[in-house]
Amino acid sequence: MGTVLKGMNRVPWHELTHAYGSAQRVPGLLSRVAWGDVRTSTDALGDLGLWLGELAVFDATVAAVPFLWDLAVAPAVTCRPGVIELLQAILEHGAAQHEVQYAAHRAVLSGERTVTLLTGDEDPAVRAAASELAAAIDGHVCDSCRPA
Repeated sequence: MGTVLKGMNRVPWHELTHAYGSAQRVPGLLSRVAWGDVRTSTDALGDLGLWLGELAVFDATVAAVPFLWDLAVAPAVTCRPGVIELLQAILEHGAAQHEVQYAAHRAVLSGERTVTLLTGDEDPAVRAAASELAAAIDGHVCDSCRPA
């Protein structure tokens, strides 16, 4: 596996949930994004978006964000702009539990240096998605993330 998705097998995915239930299939989707052809990667990323961040964030979202950052910078990943867009969706969505929303947002915000590097990527679609995420990070304000 190399360094992409390193440590993914240490996450107790079966104990985590996403929008439709158990997150035990999330590692397989992340792997398909990492090593699949264009169609496979795009389909897997679409499922991840539905499960982890398009409507709300979940405990599985928090666990997945570091791996999404890995995928965003891996040149072999065919859908890097979509991965970056999913990170932005996670930052923009809430959760029923304040702690989960806070953790998911912090996980995305922790990649601020990475997104800055991606704004200089050679792929124009990656640069564009990264610029939008960088602006979202710079302007992020939500009740969960406000200092106490």
